[in-house]
Amino acid sequence: MNARTKALSKIADSVQNYKDFTKPYNIDAEYGTDVFGIKTMGDYLSKPIHRRLLDTIKRGAMLDRSLADDVAHAMKIWAMNRGATHYTHWFLPLTGSSAEKHDSFIDPEGDGEAITRFSGKNLIIGEPDASSFPSGGLRSTFEARGYTAWDPTSPVFIKRIGGVATLCIPTLFCSYTGEVLDKKTPLLRSIQVLSTQAKRLLKCFGINSEERANVTLGAEQEYFLIDKNLYVLRPDLMQTGRTLFGAPPQKHQQLEDHYFGAIKPRILNFMADVDHELWRLGIPAKTRHNEVAPAQFEIAPVFEELNLANDHNMMVMEVLRNTAEKHGLVCLLHEKPFAGINGSGKHNNWSISIGSRNLLNPGTNPHENAIFLTTLCAIIKAVDTHADLLRSATAGAGNDHRLGANEAPPAIISIFLGDQLSDIIDQLESGEAKHSKDKKVLKIGVDTMPPLDADVTDRNRTSPFAFTGNKFEFRAAGSSQSCASPNIVLNTIVAEAFDEIATKLEKLSPEKFHKGLQEILTDIVKKHKRIIFNGDGYKDAWKKEAKKRGLPNLSNTPQALRPLVEKKNIELFEKYGVFNASEMHSRYEVFIEEYTKKIQIETALALDISKTIILPAVVKYLGELSSSAAALAAAKADRNNSLSARIKYVSMLLSELCEANDALEILIKNGEPLQKRIDAMNKVREVADRLEQEVADELWPLPKYSELLFIY
Repeated sequence: MNARTKALSKIADSVQNYKDFTKPYNIDAEYGTDVFGIKTMGDYLSKPIHRRLLDTIKRGAMLDRSLADDVAHAMKIWAMNRGATHYTHWFLPLTGSSAEKHDSFIDPEGDGEAITRFSGKNLIIGEPDASSFPSGGLRSTFEARGYTAWDPTSPVFIKRIGGVATLCIPTLFCSYTGEVLDKKTPLLRSIQVLSTQAKRLLKCFGINSEERANVTLGAEQEYFLIDKNLYVLRPDLMQTGRTLFGAPPQKHQQLEDHYFGAIKPRILNFMADVDHELWRLGIPAKTRHNEVAPAQFEIAPVFEELNLANDHNMMVMEVLRNTAEKHGLVCLLHEKPFAGINGSGKHNNWSISIGSRNLLNPGTNPHENAIFLTTLCAIIKAVDTHADLLRSATAGAGNDHRLGANEAPPAIISIFLGDQLSDIIDQLESGEAKHSKDKKVLKIGVDTMPPLDADVTDRNRTSPFAFTGNKFEFRAAGSSQSCASPNIVLNTIVAEAFDEIATKLEKLSPEKFHKGLQEILTDIVKKHKRIIFNGDGYKDAWKKEAKKRGLPNLSNTPQALRPLVEKKNIELFEKYGVFNASEMHSRYEVFIEEYTKKIQIETALALDISKTIILPAVVKYLGELSSSAAALAAAKADRNNSLSARIKYVSMLLSELCEANDALEILIKNGEPLQKRIDAMNKVREVADRLEQEVADELWPLPKYSELLFIY
């Protein structure tokens, strides 16, 4: 047996002898036990200090540094009681993942003795090496100093890996000169500016609130699981997260039998383990199910405040990966690990509230809700004006493979509203909205079931930005991406729209307010209605229509990243203090460099696999065919020369593979443009995948799609 068949045999044995590992779990007793949350703080802090800290956490008051020593000491006692010996400033650099450096609580006293200590300074500020993280030119190697700063609005937590407990302190990350080097800082800035403008807008309607606007996020996370025994035999999966080779299996997702299907025991055991880990971290994991593609799954939490939800999603991805290892599985978060079937996204469900008022709740008759209509029109204006920036926020090498097919939205940004809201918008365009389409009643033909009110919109799985009841679902974000980038953009552009509308409303006298508001909304609809599209985003007709409307179609990452350094966009972020010009340019440099390196790795690896793994297997197969042909010829058994014809066909494919390899190798050595290398890599794959369907199964070295997707 070759390595592949040995792996398959090993998996068969492990599945046959599989035992559940999960233990009974008491949600009420365990939920949030590894989080130094508000309730736990109350147990470890004096009431005055607890109250002052809550002013910062809940109401956005400036942090009182005099609290730091008391809070730090309480955190240390709590963490050590939970088994932690080290702490770390947990931050989100521009790598797209989290970062951490562990320090112990030990403080040597001399004479071979030590005590444990954790000071306010240790809590508030840390100093990682800023030059060793992506900075896009903001930091040079000889300019290494950078700082992490405690974010008290996101609770500290204990991370457990392999029985080791570490106290994690969510922090911001900036350079010595103050430039932002992370994704949390601009996210917090964008939340703050959106809150300011939302409160200002509501004040125009006579609503004064001392509370901050609450921007919420529910991030649905899609992922694949494969058996680790097969994973380690796929260098492409190990180094790039996706398969660079693989012929489509005869059965994949055509029968639509995996979606919401019964979950296999091994996977359900994994999911239960994930839920238990997340619940202990105070992450409200709610939904788990099979996704559309085989071996694809989804986890979704309850909505949370945006900054916390973003931190929690980063932790979700880490828990998925670590828990998979415990179960002999590998979690793939790449946007398109397998060609020809659904990829994985991260559906970004975004909404905004002030107090108990959700600004995106239309009520029973949306035309009666002036605040809702104003918010809706502001978002329409924002998305149309800055569609290029929203596309930039989802750019990446992985997402280039995903967008535009298999239930992923196209690269063209548009808004789906559904029939009822589109009817309201049409009325606004021509004059005042005077009626709304009645809700339909869904009759499902079962007498024992009561009538069910239909939602005000249907669902459109091809829309990048869809209204889904009391929120917008931004479906273009990729599964491996941080939620921060799309929400930074979304918060900032909506804040700008709120700002512009509020500026006009503030100039109106009370008696002219209603008419003035009507004119403002009508003007917005007339200028920005082009962004609304309720149809099928996959059809070529939409591409033509979008071009006619003047909507950008930034189909690949290099095109999608260019708006980051355009003057109008830099001015937008500078105006609201979310980014300065150097920070915008640095992000462009970081993301374009990341894309370039990923393509360079993929093309070089594809060439290596083709030359050293696939080609030798084909040669060996041809040798066996030739020996068999010679034996048959000697026995005069192959009278129709059918085997000779097969040898000729496989030999032709082998020649094509060698030619494709040579062409790709020349492009790589000469440093030719990335797109040329991508095209050449695709040609190598096309020939190799044809050979996979010809070479004897026992000789093919790489685990096949039929195995990766169905054996787990």
